[in-house]
Amino acid sequence: MSDIARFPLYDLHSHTRASDGLLTPEALAQRAVSMRIGVLAITDHDSVAGVEPAQRAVAEQGLPLKMLAGVEASTLWENHEIHIVGLNLDIHHAALTAFLAQQHQSRQARAEQIAERLEKARIPGTLAGATRLADGGVITRGHFARFLMEQGKANTVAQVFKNYLARGKTGYVPPKWCTIKQAIDAIHHSGGCAVLAHPGRYGLSSKWLKRLIAHFREAGGDAIEVAQCQQAPNERTQLAQYARDDDLAASQGSDFHQPCPWIELGRKLWLPAGVEPVWKRFPTLAPACSEAER
Repeated sequence: MSDIARFPLYDLHSHTRASDGLLTPEALAQRAVSMRIGVLAITDHDSVAGVEPAQRAVAEQGLPLKMLAGVEASTLWENHEIHIVGLNLDIHHAALTAFLAQQHQSRQARAEQIAERLEKARIPGTLAGATRLADGGVITRGHFARFLMEQGKANTVAQVFKNYLARGKTGYVPPKWCTIKQAIDAIHHSGGCAVLAHPGRYGLSSKWLKRLIAHFREAGGDAIEVAQCQQAPNERTQLAQYARDDDLAASQGSDFHQPCPWIELGRKLWLPAGVEPVWKRFPTLAPACSEAER
């Protein structure tokens, strides 16, 4: 048995064209294999549309990859947009289907409001442009950013957000997402485990981050993302301590959206000693042949 089979590399956070990723589900699966990933979760924003095409590609091509059905749900807590990743879902469960339908309505309404504000700022065609770039997937602010780059308004996505889409800017629309508990309940009802995504990216002080993690745990959350590709110094160690303090499992994920120099599938994904990996607390996440990982 190969080392990849015995000790698979887990990447439990990635995106496809079903939301704001640039690769098709099939291409993402192939890239994961090329990067020696053993277990990959597709976690598109409020969508599971990329899961089955990726799983079919794995089966039809005989790829050495376990493809997990996942989602990244947008929630609102204390006026902060917080993302909850669901792993190993029954994507056809009625509770998840109803939850995602409501999320899609909220996303569409927000997209229309963003477009209206940008139109007033004399940037025409933004909704049509974002819809074209979404190509049938859910519309995100990332699609607006790409359209504005096409129009020569900025050179990078970061510049677009800074000048147009961040809080207080022309195209900013306050999100009206569900609560953290509503997202966790939908994930649990559909048989999945709930993970607090990239806790270090919300701009919270240590005091408020501890409050968020405690709230997440009280709402029934199962794990937090401890390891990502890019993290501030000591962030991984601190998040590992928070996981231990609140008896949460530890997850890891690249949050891959597209090939780029600084974020790649599987890059720098390792967990500090003393935490319980989410695939050990929830063994169905692990490949059946990976007894060593259990």
